[in-house]
Order: sequence, then structure tokens, then C-alpha cells
Amino acid sequence: MHLTHVPLRVATGAYILNSGVGKLRADEGTAQYLHGAAASTYPAVFKDMEPTKFTKLLAYSEIAVGAALLIPKVPATVAGAALTGFGASLMGLYFRTPSMTLEDGIRPSQEGIALAKDAWLVGGGLTLLTQGIAGATKSGVKSSKKAIRKATPFTG
Repeated sequence: MHLTHVPLRVATGAYILNSGVGKLRADEGTAQYLHGAAASTYPAVFKDMEPTKFTKLLAYSEIAVGAALLIPKVPATVAGAALTGFGASLMGLYFRTPSMTLEDGIRPSQEGIALAKDAWLVGGGLTLLTQGIAGATKSGVKSSKKAIRKATPFTG
């Protein structure tokens, strides 16, 4: 894990991990609320799923994303892709629920402020993802140069 990724990964990872652990103990009402929101936004995927099973799936997914961010051995590209996907699904919920936005369809309504702030998850995920790809590319170029130098005899 690159030192500059630590603040982003710890802050978002701890927050998401805690959210997932909290959902493991969700009551029936909470499960129905969470499932209803997801099923109305992504009906093809969640409409027929039982609310308690959906909530467990959501909880374990959040725990996995949070853990991926917190475990130093998980590459930035993997952690960033997980965070981007998670954040994008929340932004989908935000944009597809008419009551979440004002008439322009972008700015949050009072009800939508809680989800609109999750745009930072997408930004953080994309940051990790692009920095991970850039770092891997840079590392690959260095390795290739080193291999070429080693294989090419010096003819000075």
C-alpha cells in the first residue's frame, strides 16, 4: 500500500466496514426498507430476493469492500475497483430515485443529501484505481527496461 493511500483507505474502509457490521444485526423493518430501496432501483437484480437475505448480502458486501480497503496487501487497483463499484451503486440509487434530487435531476433534495455525499466514494475509488494502474504501469516499464539492459550486452 502506498503511503499516500493510507488516509483514504483507512477512513473509507473503517466507515464501510462498520456500516456492514451494523447491518448484520438489522431488524426486519430495516431489512424491508433497505430491500425496498434496492429493489425499486435495481428491480431485475433484487425484486425477488427476500429482504433479510438482501440485507445479509449487503452487509457482507460492505464488509468485503471495507476489508479490501483496510488490508495493506490488497492492491490499490482491486480496492479502488471495489470502492468505485460500491459508490457507483449508491449513486445509481441517488439518481434513479426522483425524490432524491431537485427538478434538475442532479442537485440533492433534502431527502437526497444522505446519498449525494456518497459521490466521494466514487471519487476515492477512482483515485485508488487510477493510481494503482499508473503505479503498475510505471513498475512494469521499469522492469522491462531492467530486463532489456540485462539481456543486451554493452557494446560501448
